Amino acid sequence: MFDEFREKLIGIVTSRLTVFTLLFGLLAGILVYRCFDLQIVHGQQYLDEFVLEIEKTRDISSTRGNIYDRNGNLLAYNELAYSVKIEDVFEAGRSRNSNLNATIYQLIQMIEKNGDKCITDFGIYLNEDHEFTFTMEDTALLRFLADVYGYKVVGDLKDEERTATADEVMEYLSGTTRFAIGEYEDPEDTKSTFLAGAGYTKEDWLKMVTIRYAMNLTSYRKYIGTTVATNVSEKTVAVIMENSQSLPGVSVVEDTMRRYVDSKYFAHVLGYTGKISSEELTELNGQMEEAGVGTDVYNINDVVGKGGIEAYMETTLQGVKGYEKVIVDNMGKVISIVERKEAKAGQNVYLTIDKDLTEAVYNILEQRLAGLVSNKIINAKEYRAAENADSSDIKIPIYDVYFAMFDNSIIDLKHMESEEAKETEKEVAAAHLSYRQSVYERLDQELTERQTPYNELSKEYQVYQSNIVTLLRRNGVIMTEAVDSEDAVQLAWSDEETISLSEYLRHCISQNWIDVSRLELDDKYSDSTEIYDKIREYIIAMIENNVEFQKRFYKYMLLNDVISGRQVCQILCEQDRVNIPEDDWNAIFEGKITAYEFMKNRINNLDITPAELALDPCNASSVITDVNSGDVLAIVSYPGYDNNMMANSIDADYYARLNADKSRPQYNYATQYTAAPGSTFKMLVASAGLMEGVITLDSQTNCTGTFSEIPSDPHPPRCWRRWGHGNENVTTAIRDSCNYYFYNVGYQLSMGSGVYVETEGLDTLQKYAELYGLTEKSGIELAEAPPNVSTEDPMRSSIGQGSNSFTTVALARYVATVANRGTCYNLTLLDKVTDSDGSITQEFEPDVRNVIEMPQEYWEAIQAGMRQVVQNKVYFNDLAVNVAGKTGTAEERQSRPSHGLFTCFAPYEQPEIAIATRIPFGYSSDYAAQATRDIIKYYYGLAEEEDLITGTADTPDEGVTDEM
Repeated sequence: MFDEFREKLIGIVTSRLTVFTLLFGLLAGILVYRCFDLQIVHGQQYLDEFVLEIEKTRDISSTRGNIYDRNGNLLAYNELAYSVKIEDVFEAGRSRNSNLNATIYQLIQMIEKNGDKCITDFGIYLNEDHEFTFTMEDTALLRFLADVYGYKVVGDLKDEERTATADEVMEYLSGTTRFAIGEYEDPEDTKSTFLAGAGYTKEDWLKMVTIRYAMNLTSYRKYIGTTVATNVSEKTVAVIMENSQSLPGVSVVEDTMRRYVDSKYFAHVLGYTGKISSEELTELNGQMEEAGVGTDVYNINDVVGKGGIEAYMETTLQGVKGYEKVIVDNMGKVISIVERKEAKAGQNVYLTIDKDLTEAVYNILEQRLAGLVSNKIINAKEYRAAENADSSDIKIPIYDVYFAMFDNSIIDLKHMESEEAKETEKEVAAAHLSYRQSVYERLDQELTERQTPYNELSKEYQVYQSNIVTLLRRNGVIMTEAVDSEDAVQLAWSDEETISLSEYLRHCISQNWIDVSRLELDDKYSDSTEIYDKIREYIIAMIENNVEFQKRFYKYMLLNDVISGRQVCQILCEQDRVNIPEDDWNAIFEGKITAYEFMKNRINNLDITPAELALDPCNASSVITDVNSGDVLAIVSYPGYDNNMMANSIDADYYARLNADKSRPQYNYATQYTAAPGSTFKMLVASAGLMEGVITLDSQTNCTGTFSEIPSDPHPPRCWRRWGHGNENVTTAIRDSCNYYFYNVGYQLSMGSGVYVETEGLDTLQKYAELYGLTEKSGIELAEAPPNVSTEDPMRSSIGQGSNSFTTVALARYVATVANRGTCYNLTLLDKVTDSDGSITQEFEPDVRNVIEMPQEYWEAIQAGMRQVVQNKVYFNDLAVNVAGKTGTAEERQSRPSHGLFTCFAPYEQPEIAIATRIPFGYSSDYAAQATRDIIKYYYGLAEEEDLITGTADTPDEGVTDEM
C-alpha cells in the first residue's frame, strides 16, 4: 500500500499539471511582489516622476502678405498678438459635456472680466431685438444648416431642417444629443426635460455654442486647438496662466492679427479676414489641387479672406503653412521637437488705387452730402408737398432729424433707462414708458371695444396696426402661404382698408390662417375666442420686444409734443454722442440756441454725419479710372465701416449695429447698387444713331417739348424743358441733354422696317451697350451686381430710363471708353505682386475687352457735346483743367428725391482720367457734378487740400437744373 501511495505521489509531482501549477504560482508571486513594489513601496516616487510622452503634429501658420496702394502706402498688415485656444482633452463619458461646458464658461468669464472679447464668428448673432438671427441668407444659409445637421450636400436637408429658425438651431446644438448646454428641469433627475440654454444669458449661451461648434469641426483631428479669443491683453494672459490647473486644454499662444489702415475708406475694397467656412474650405482646397500645390492645404481652423481683395487674392496672400512634430508631456509642455518645416510667407499685393486720393474722395463726398442734407432741412414737423411739386422739391423736416437720433441708434436707448442716465435722459425715458403704455391700452381697446376701420384711424395708429400685421406675418403667426390674397375680407384689409384690425384677425382665425402653435395655448383644441385672446397677448409682448416698433413711439412723441427737439439735443450732449464746443453745450441747456440751430450746426460741422442720419441722401459712390489702362485709381462707397472689427473674428455687437444701421455701411454702393443712368446714357445712344445712320452730324431735330410721333401713346414722353429746345444736332443735344432729340433717335432705331417695332430699337441699344461694356460686369476684382440693359420702351430707354440699371463702376468703364475713343478695358484693382523680399513675381497688364470702330468725327462730336455740358456749369469755370462730362438725373419714385449722377473725363484735350459719381436720392445731377469738380481739383492740385477737405459741410452751389 505504501508503494501504491508513493507511485501516486510521484505521478502527481511529475505530472504536467503540477509543473504548470507551480510555474503559474511562481509567476503570480512575482507579479504580486512587483505590483506591491510599484504601488506601495515606490508608488509616490514613480507618480512624481511620471511623464506621459505624446507625439503630436501642429501647423505653423504662414505670415499673410501685406496689401499696399500703387505708391507703396500700407493698407493691410499683420500684428503680433496673444490668442487663447482650447483643446478637447476631456475623457469620454456621461460627465464629459458638463465638464467641458463648465471649463468653457469659466474661460469666457475670465476673458471678458478683463475687457477682452470671445470670438463670435458663427452663423448666428443677437440682433437689435436681442433675438437670435442668422448672419447669412439664401444658399449660404442652406450650406450652414447642412453643416449644423451633418450633411455633406445641401439637398439632403429635411424640410424642417431647411426651414429651421435661428432659435431652433440653437436649441438643437444645445440639446443632449449634441453639446448639452443648459439644465435639466429637475437638476437631480437626468430623465426630466432638458432646457437648452437654461442657466446662461443669451450672450453667454451663444458664445458657448460658438466655441463648442468650432471645436466640433476639428474633433476628428486630435490636439488641434480652437481659438476662443484673439488679441487678448497681458492681464488676461496672466489670469489664464495662473489658473491653468483648473482649465484643462486651455493655452495661450502667440498669433498674428490682421490690421487695416484708415479702415473706413478701404473696407469695401479690401474686405477682411475670418474663419474659413466649409464651403470655402472645399473651394480653396479644390483650387490648390488644380494648381498642383497639394490636397487639404487648408483646414477648418484657417483664417481666410472674406470679400474684397482679401478673398480675391487669398491664395497669393495666404502663403504656405509649415508644421512641426513635437513630443509633449501630460501637461502639454513640449519636451522635444522631432521634425520641423518652416512656413513660407504670403506674397504682397500692390493695388492700382491711390490711398490719399481715395481718402480725399470719401471726405469730399461726405462733406457734399452733409451740405446737401443741411440745405434741404426746414424748421417744420412735416413736409407737405405743394399741389404741383415734384421730387426735386422734397424737403427734410427738422423733426425727421430729431427722430433719426432714435431711429438710427445715435442715441443709446438702453443707456436712457440705466442707472447712469442723466436728467434729460430720465425725463424722456419716463415719458416713453408712459406713452407706450397709453398706446398699448388704445391698441387693446381697438382689438376689443372700438374696432375702428383702418381708414378712419389716425396716421399714427395706421402705422402701428400695419406694422403689427407685418410682424405677425414675419413671426409666422399669420401664415403668409395660407392667406388667400383674393379673399374678400383680406382685400378689405389690405386694399380697401375698410375693416378694423380686430375684424381682420378674427377672420384669419376662422380661415385657419393662424399658426396656433406659436401662441402657447393651454389646449391645442382651443376655440376661436381663446385663440383671439392669445393673439392680443402675443401682440403686446411682440411689440414690447421689438426695437423698431419701440423707436416709432419717439416719432409720435415728438410730433405730439410729448418730448421736444431740445430734449433730443440735450440727450446727445449727456451721452457724449457729439463732440462740441462748450459754448454750444451751454447754449442748448440754457435756451440760448434753438434745437433747430443746434442740430443744423452739428450737421454742418459733421458732428453728426449723413450716414448717421440715414435720411435722403445718405449714400454716395465715386469711381476714378485711368482711361488708358483700365486701372482703378479710386473706388469709394460712402459710408464705410471698420473692417478691423470684422477681421480675425467678428465682433458680434459691432456686426449687429452694422446690420441695424439704416445707411447700410456694409453695402458697396460703387459695385452693387444699380439704378437708371439717366442722361449719361445719351453718348451711347448718339453712337447708335450715328452708326446706324438714323442721324448725321448735320441733321437737326426740332424739339417742341412733347414727343408725339406715336398717336396711340396716352402719355407721350416730354422733354425736361417743357417748352422745348428748338433745333438740335447731336452735339447740342448732348450739351442741352435734350430728351426730345434722343426720344427721336430711339424712335428711328425702331423704324428699320418702316413701322414702329419696339424690339428693333431695343436690340440696337443692346448691341451698342455691349460695345461699351454695359452688358456684363466691369472686370473689377470685387463682388459686382450685373447690369441690366432696358427691355422696354426704346424711346424712354434712349434717355437712360426704361429698365436700364447700371452700377457706378460700370458707368466709369463706359465713360472711360468714350474718353479714349473706343478702347473698352476690363477694369482692375491689381498692379503687381511681390515676394517677402520685395522682388516682383507678377505684374498685371491692361486687359482690352474690345475696341469700338467709329469715325473720329463722331467721337469729336460726342466729346464736344460733353465739353459744352461742363462749360454751361458756372461752378466749373474756375478750373485750370478742361473737363468734359454728362449729367444724369433719374427719378425712381415721386415720394423720394431723384438720383444724381455725373460722368466725366479730363483733360478734355488729352484724356487721362474718367470719373463716375452717383448720389442715390441726391435730388439732382448737379450735386454729383459739384462733388466731382472738387475731386478733380484735388487730383490735379488745383486747390489746397485744407481748402477742399475742411471737415465741415459744403453748401451746394446755386444754379442747379433739373435736366434728366
